[in-house]
Amino acid sequence: MLPTAPLPPPAAGHKPQQDASQQDAPLLQVTGFSKSFAGFVALDGVDFTLHPGEIHALLGENGAGKSTLIKTMTGVVARDAGTMRLAGAAIAPRSAEEAVKAGIATVYQEVNLAPNLSVAQNLYLGRQPTRFGLVREGEMRRRASALLAGFGLSIDVGAPLETYSVAIQHIVAIARAVDQSARVLILDEPTASLDAQEVEVLFAVMRQLKARGIGIVFVTHFLDQVYAVCDRITVLRNGRLAGSAPIAQMPRLDLVRLMLGRELSEATARRSHAAAGPAGADVAVFTGLGKAGYVAPFDLTLRAGHVVGLAGLLGSGRTETVRLVFGAEPADAGTAEVAGRRVTLTCPREAMALGFGYCPEERKTEGIVADLTVRENIVLALQAKRGALAPLPRREQDAIAARFIRLLDIRPPDPERPIGLLSGGNQQKALLARWLATEPRLLILDEPTRGIDVGAHAEIIKLIRDLCRQGMALLVVSSELEELVTYADEVIVLRDRAHVVRLTGDAVEVSAILAAIADAPAGAAAAA
Repeated sequence: MLPTAPLPPPAAGHKPQQDASQQDAPLLQVTGFSKSFAGFVALDGVDFTLHPGEIHALLGENGAGKSTLIKTMTGVVARDAGTMRLAGAAIAPRSAEEAVKAGIATVYQEVNLAPNLSVAQNLYLGRQPTRFGLVREGEMRRRASALLAGFGLSIDVGAPLETYSVAIQHIVAIARAVDQSARVLILDEPTASLDAQEVEVLFAVMRQLKARGIGIVFVTHFLDQVYAVCDRITVLRNGRLAGSAPIAQMPRLDLVRLMLGRELSEATARRSHAAAGPAGADVAVFTGLGKAGYVAPFDLTLRAGHVVGLAGLLGSGRTETVRLVFGAEPADAGTAEVAGRRVTLTCPREAMALGFGYCPEERKTEGIVADLTVRENIVLALQAKRGALAPLPRREQDAIAARFIRLLDIRPPDPERPIGLLSGGNQQKALLARWLATEPRLLILDEPTRGIDVGAHAEIIKLIRDLCRQGMALLVVSSELEELVTYADEVIVLRDRAHVVRLTGDAVEVSAILAAIADAPAGAAAAA
């Protein structure tokens, strides 16, 4: 089903070089783009330059501004300030359709096509060849076959698009965009759902388009892919331009520092607390746990009174790991043992029954129920664990809510206040209270301190340490490396959806984590 690539993949160790065309005048030039939403600055004076025949990686962590930059460039969202030129001419598209007409097309991770229509119908939707008002199906299929042949793809264009793989659907979407005279092609996470062979097929198509002089903006979280196919890298951080350079001038360690915002002086930071002592008994042991296309099989042991931290860039597989552990995403490989007994984890309810708790990263969409009260949110997991046939008496609910509001200093201390009216830090405390009320043996925290104020931040860190001393097992995902090393007994570093390095004891330090994320020699971070 997959095409024979029209251009071969690069040899091992290949580093893309800038073509002579890339030294010409910019194809796309964005200057001073700014955008705010209800007082939140999403873009702050961002510049971005794309040359003809260039594959340009646009990188950054969550909230860096990548999506907002793409949306403002393509007219989906109106910018507050800034200018944009395409081939030297000023443009200001007010919609995605206007951007396409101007020559800028976007292909998203979730292909924005009609899966129930045929491949040919998708390629020419809205611009079908007609005669006397009737669509010329045969001519449309002939054109579609010829168009895809140019991308090395030979398939039945009369078959529904949904019958083909995600990789082929992406190539169809790219072919449609290019056929609409796109001079700039934005690929937003196109490889997120592809296997290694499909990625190489897509890369071959990208190189082919590069040879035609088309400029490509490539958004991805996979650093190996960036260094395999890109010519230049631009990094955004907190809505600002953190840096931009040809790929030959951007070593991996420097790139990771730009993305995470670590200064060189911070890269040598070490643990600031003594080890908590020997870990207790095994709480949960996972062997070869994984899911194809989601996260590579991994081994993980979680012990009482022990904190395991997961570190890595966004998209590295951290959240995927904890979702497998909690059964929110069923694994297709590996085994799990809890307290020495073989178990299966196919859904969160099974994990809860085993004594697991999970505070997700996206607390507003996956954690809190904004319209319910603080009390109702706190008792939610405990009620689910007991089941619908054993409702918690109101008096018990009140007692539980009062206890944790006092214990965690949730403010304001009003159990009947809708939780959506609380600050982010107090919402996070209420989520922690929800799971602590179930008395878990294992607590999983995904970015527990993201987006909260300094005071709440310190309180949650103290709580993690206290829970560890009380004998609970904790699995914590955090992008705050300086914070992670202060309480983690062990840190597992992930890269490209695989567990790659395990650090324990005195080796748990920021410089070692940075080096592992960047796939650099262990002493490189500290020596730089």
